[in-house]
Amino acid sequence: MVTTKQRKAARKNVRKAISTAKRKKTIAHMPKKTRSALGKQASAVRKRKRTGASTPKTRAELIKIARRRGLEGRSKMGRDELARALGEK
Repeated sequence: MVTTKQRKAARKNVRKAISTAKRKKTIAHMPKKTRSALGKQASAVRKRKRTGASTPKTRAELIKIARRRGLEGRSKMGRDELARALGEK
């Protein structure tokens, strides 16, 4: 169970990371291969949302399924890793 204080701290950290990324343009400093992979992932998620895919594909939805199944290490996994571990891909 997450406390209110932890939730506020997490939100603050996310906002701080976003502002730092915007200021430093950290994505621009990533290797081209990584940038294109991030773009492809985002594009695929947007496409699934547009088409109204019935299967859960966002990271949050995959985390919920992993929590129900008791998958270890789920909080450290990315969306693709979760999908592979759950057999969604």
